[in-house]
Amino acid sequence: MPLRTAPALTRRRLLAATGGLGAASALAACGTGPEAPATEGDPDSGPFSFTDDRDQTAVEFDHTPSVVVAFTGLAAALYDYGVEVAAVFGPTTLADGAPDMQAGRLPVDELTVLGNVWGEFDVEAYAQLGPQLLVSHYYEGYDLWFIPEERLDEIEGLAPGIGIEVSQPTLDQIIDRHAALAVALGADLGSDANVEGVERFGAAAGAVAAAVADKPLKALAVGARADGLYIANPAAFNLLAKGVELGVDFVVPESPDSDGYWEPLSWENASRYGADLIFLDERTGNLQPEELADFPTWTSLPAVAEGQVYGWNAEPVYSHVGGAIELEKIAAPLEAARPLEG
Repeated sequence: MPLRTAPALTRRRLLAATGGLGAASALAACGTGPEAPATEGDPDSGPFSFTDDRDQTAVEFDHTPSVVVAFTGLAAALYDYGVEVAAVFGPTTLADGAPDMQAGRLPVDELTVLGNVWGEFDVEAYAQLGPQLLVSHYYEGYDLWFIPEERLDEIEGLAPGIGIEVSQPTLDQIIDRHAALAVALGADLGSDANVEGVERFGAAAGAVAAAVADKPLKALAVGARADGLYIANPAAFNLLAKGVELGVDFVVPESPDSDGYWEPLSWENASRYGADLIFLDERTGNLQPEELADFPTWTSLPAVAEGQVYGWNAEPVYSHVGGAIELEKIAAPLEAARPLEG
């Protein structure tokens, strides 16, 4: 799973998802189910309905809720569609105040943050906001992501929660669901900015396919830690799976861990898989090229020696713009890299 922090390693299964993208379904009708308590949302807005992926029932309001609190990564996707939330929880800022990758293009200096790391959620501050809706990611077999399990009932007692499934669907489907939630909360997918976002995603996907159409390249996606190199299983990460769909030849590890996401290798065995270029997990908690300069088994890898190491993000912001940015970061290296001999 994505290598971020110690909790991410112990619950790695929860930090990876499989996927693809399809803009058309973003406007599909939401399901029906039991009604949530009435809200005092915008009286000029229409009714709100959105299906919670945890039990496939709908959360419904007479009006669009105006006080929405969201997991940071989900809030970042909503922001890309033009929807702002009242507060966020989850990885938002780094120690120096810079945005965490999960925050995407969110204006982090202006955000109310209820918890920035695993296990943090200020329930008292949350209650004072007068929340009307809570939204987060949902991983099969678990509950709302980054909500402390021991306080879930208390938190959902203050406002209904919605979980969007990100561990099973394709990247296309996940982005569609985020777009649909944005629409339910008032976004206009027909705006110039959102139309451009959809077009940018399509262009980025096309660029990935074009980059490998006539050039044989073997790519390796990894995460790096002090204890070893982690080989990503492309089928288990929606962004990598999208790359495979577009023609990228990613190394498939022979012995993934029990969750199927990574094959951990000691640094002594870091050269087990050959590749023309390496995509290095660039999220917080992973070692980056400058930190790996003193690891001889890293620097001796042919792709590293040739300067063909690039970043990738195992937890994309699930908007068309967010997906496009990550695909562009894959397409450009594939276009620039050259096959290595041997």
